[in-house]
Amino acid sequence: MKNIRIEPSSTTLCAGPATGLDTAIQDRFSLIRRLKAPVWVFDIDNSRIVFANAPAFMLWQANNEQELCARDLSQNMSPAVKRRLQQYQVDFIEYDSVFTEQWTLYPNGQPTSVMVAYSGIRLDGGRMAMFCEVLDGSEAEPENIRSAEALLHTDVMITQYAMDGDLLYMNPAARNAAVGSQHVFSDIFMDRTDYDNVMAAIHNTGEHRLVTQAHTGIGARWYDISAKRCLDAVTGKPAVLVTATDVSELKVAKDKARYLADRDQLTGCYNRNYIQQHFDTLMTTNSGKCALLYFDIDKFKTINDEIGHEMGDIVLKKLAHRARKLLRNDDLLGRLGGDEFVILLHDATSPDDISNKIDELQRAFGEPIRNAATHVNVTVSLGVTTFEPHGIEFDTALRNADIALYVSKQSGRDQATYFNEEIGAIDKERRLIEADIRRGIAQNEFILHYQPRVHLPNGQTVSVEALVRWEHPDRGLIMPDNFIPICEETGMIEDLGKIVLDIGCKQALAWANAGIDMGVSINISPRQFQGTQLMDALKAFTKTPGFPRHKIELEITENVLFGDHNKIAEKLQEIVEMGYRIAIDDFGTGYSNLSYISRFPLNCIKIDKSFVSQLPESGPIIQLILTLAKQVGATAVAEGVETQAEYDWLLAEGCTQVQGYYFSKPVPLLRLQTSFDASAIKPAAPSAKTANAPNA
Repeated sequence: MKNIRIEPSSTTLCAGPATGLDTAIQDRFSLIRRLKAPVWVFDIDNSRIVFANAPAFMLWQANNEQELCARDLSQNMSPAVKRRLQQYQVDFIEYDSVFTEQWTLYPNGQPTSVMVAYSGIRLDGGRMAMFCEVLDGSEAEPENIRSAEALLHTDVMITQYAMDGDLLYMNPAARNAAVGSQHVFSDIFMDRTDYDNVMAAIHNTGEHRLVTQAHTGIGARWYDISAKRCLDAVTGKPAVLVTATDVSELKVAKDKARYLADRDQLTGCYNRNYIQQHFDTLMTTNSGKCALLYFDIDKFKTINDEIGHEMGDIVLKKLAHRARKLLRNDDLLGRLGGDEFVILLHDATSPDDISNKIDELQRAFGEPIRNAATHVNVTVSLGVTTFEPHGIEFDTALRNADIALYVSKQSGRDQATYFNEEIGAIDKERRLIEADIRRGIAQNEFILHYQPRVHLPNGQTVSVEALVRWEHPDRGLIMPDNFIPICEETGMIEDLGKIVLDIGCKQALAWANAGIDMGVSINISPRQFQGTQLMDALKAFTKTPGFPRHKIELEITENVLFGDHNKIAEKLQEIVEMGYRIAIDDFGTGYSNLSYISRFPLNCIKIDKSFVSQLPESGPIIQLILTLAKQVGATAVAEGVETQAEYDWLLAEGCTQVQGYYFSKPVPLLRLQTSFDASAIKPAAPSAKTANAPNA
C-alpha cells in the first residue's frame, strides 16, 4: 500500500502521565536517546507520551523524561486534533502510512512550530501508537503556520485527486467524513451521473459546482461540491482540487419548505399553485393529449356537520390516498381546497383508458371509510375535459372541467360528465343570468309577494309569508326557481336575503304604524343564517321606534340545524330574546331529528306540502307532527292546501293555521286579499344601504 501524502498541519498537544514501552522497544530506543533531533512516542489511546529523548523533553520544556511522561496531553486538546489523531491511528493500522506535517506544540502555553515526521509503532499489548521525529530546519513562516492551523480545524472538506480519480490528498475534515476505503473520486457520488457531469465540465471548462448526495462514513449526506482543474504541486501533473461542504440540514430544510409550498398540508396532494406551474410547463412542451378530472365529494358538508370535522378530514385523506394508488408516476393529483380535487392524466389519448380510470376511482372511493366505531360511505361527482396542453390555458381547462362537474351534480351526483360544446353553451347562458342577477340586486329589481296564512277556526288572515320575485325590466316577473339556485351557488343569496329581510321588516313596521295586526314570515337561507350580517340587521331593526319584532317570524329549513348544535341553539336563543319568532319550514323532509324539537326555541312548525298533498294516506304523519307541535307549545301550520278535502281534514284534526292556493296564491301587496284593507298600505322600499349591497 503506497503512503498517502497529507498536507502539513498543526497538531496541538498538552502533557500527561505515561504508559511505558515494553522492554524490547526500550532497548531499541537506547540509541535514539543519543540523537540531537527531538524524538518521542505518543500513546494515541491514552493521550500520553511514553518515550522521549533529551531534545524532545527540552522541546516540550520539561525538566526530564519522567516529568514529560507525567503530563496529561488530553487537557485543552481541541476536538479537531483528537479526530486527526484517530485518523492517523487508522491509517497506521490499515496502510502502514508515514506522514510529514507541520505541528504547533504548546509547552507551558508557548507556541512552538516544528515539522514532524511520524509513523506507527506498536506498544505493549499491540496497541498502535505514533512515533514522532522533528526534522531539521523545520521552522515555518507565520503565514504557513496559520494556514496549517486553518486546514486542520476547518469543517470544509478539501481533497485533491489525480485526473484518473486516485486520491492525492485529504485534509482532516475530508478524512473524518470519508468512508475508510474511499480513495477514488467517483466513490464519493451516490449518483454516478453526477460524477460524469463533473468530469465532463472539468475537461470542458475547468470547473464545476453542484449539490449531490454523497457516500460518507455516517451514511448518505448532501454535499455542495466545487471541483476545479489544477496542477499537483508535487508531480506537476493535472489534478482536480475538490472542496465540499455538508449542506444536508440546509437541503432538508429547503426541500421541506418547497414541499410545504407545493403541497396541501392535510392530504399531501399538490396544491393549486403547483398544478398551475406544472400546467404552464406542459404548455411549452410537446406533451400528448391530457385529461383533467375535477371531482368533489357528494354531500361532504353533511359529513362535517353530522359526524364532525375530524371524520371529514379522515375522508379527505383516505380518498387522496386511494386516488394516488391508482395513478401512474407521471400523473398528478391535486387538492384545490375543501373537498375539491383534480387529477391530471398525461398521454390520455384513449377515451376507453380515461373511462376505465374513472371507473377504478369511483369503485375505490365507494369503499367504506372507517375510523374506530364510525364508518361512512361516500360518492364523488366528476367533471372531465380533454385537451392538448399547448392549446389551452390552465384556468380554461379547469373551468371546463368545473362546468362538467356542475352538470354531474345537477344530474343526481355520483357520476362523471365530459365537457362538450353544448355544455359550454349552457354554462355561458348561466353565467349571463348570473351577471344579470347581480345587476338586478344592484338595481333593486327584487320585490316581495305575500301569501296569506289563515286561522282555520275563524278564517281570518293572521300572517303572511314574504316570497321574493324578480321584476325584470325586459323579461317581466321571474319566479324564484329561476334565480334562487344560482344565488345559493354563487353566494349572492346573502345580498338577496338582506333585501328580503329589509323589505319584509319595513312592511311589518308600516302595518303596525297603520294599526294592522299582521305577522310577516321571512325565509332565511342557511348561508345567511351562518353569517354575521343577519344578527347585525336584526339588532338594528329592534332599535327602530315602534318596530313590531314579535310579528316577525324567521323561517329556517332543517338544513340550517346541521352543525354544532350548541352554537346553533345559542344563536336561535339570542334571536328569540330579541323578540323575534322562529319557524321550521318544510318539516319532515330534511334533518327530521326529533331531538331538536325540544332543544331549539321553536315557535312554529310548518308541515311540508308533500304531506298535505297525500292526504288522507299521510294522515298519521301529520297527526304526529300536530301532536309534537302541541307538546312543545309551537304553532303548527299546514302548507300547500289546495282542495276542500284537505281543508276539511286539517280542520277536523285540529290544525289551527294553513296556507296555500285554496286561499290565495302569493300576490303583490296591493292585491293582498285579507280581512284588512291593504289598499291604503304602500309597499315598503329597501333602504339605501340595502339597495347598494355589494355584489357577491
